[in-house]
Amino acid sequence: MKDDALSMQIEQARNGDEQAIAGLIARQMPQIRSLAAKAVRPGLDFDDAVQEGIIGLFSALETFDAQKGAAFATYANVCVQNAIVSAVRAAGRSKHAPLNTSVPYTETESTPGPEELVMQSERYTQTMQSIDTRLSALEKQVLALFLDGNSYSAIAKRLNVSEKAVDNALQRVRAKLK
Repeated sequence: MKDDALSMQIEQARNGDEQAIAGLIARQMPQIRSLAAKAVRPGLDFDDAVQEGIIGLFSALETFDAQKGAAFATYANVCVQNAIVSAVRAAGRSKHAPLNTSVPYTETESTPGPEELVMQSERYTQTMQSIDTRLSALEKQVLALFLDGNSYSAIAKRLNVSEKAVDNALQRVRAKLK
C-alpha cells in the first residue's frame, strides 16, 4: 500500500472507520500471530497473546506520529511486541499462580435458535457465492492461505509467485469483497 493510502487508512481508522480498522488488523495479523506463538506460556495461551497484540496495534494506531519519521508498520510492530511482552510478564507473576495451575471451568454454550441458524446459513452462503463469483483462482488460493495464518512469503513460495503478486491479490480480494 502506498504511503498516502496507508496514511489515509490510518486516519480513517482513528476516526472509527471499521473497514479501515479491519484492514489494518488484517495487514498486521500475520506478524501478531507470529509474535503470539512465541509468547505462549502457562497463564498465557495463544488467543490471549493475539488479543494483547491487537490491543498493542490499537495503541500504535492512537499514538502513531508520521512526523517522527518511523514507518507505521515498524512502529506498530514495536507496540505489538511490547504489549505481548507485558502480557508474558504479567502471566508469569506469582500472584497469578492459582489461575495458571487451576482447571478451567467450561460453561455450556447456548445453542442458537432456529432463526439465528437460518441467518448464519444465509450469510455464509452469500459470502461463499461472492467469493466464488468475484475472485479469480489465484485470489481464492491466496485468501485461503492468508486466512490460515500464512505470511506473504510463505504464500508466495507455496504458490510459486512473488510476494508482490500475493500482496496485489490480497488487495484485489479486499476491494472485491467490500
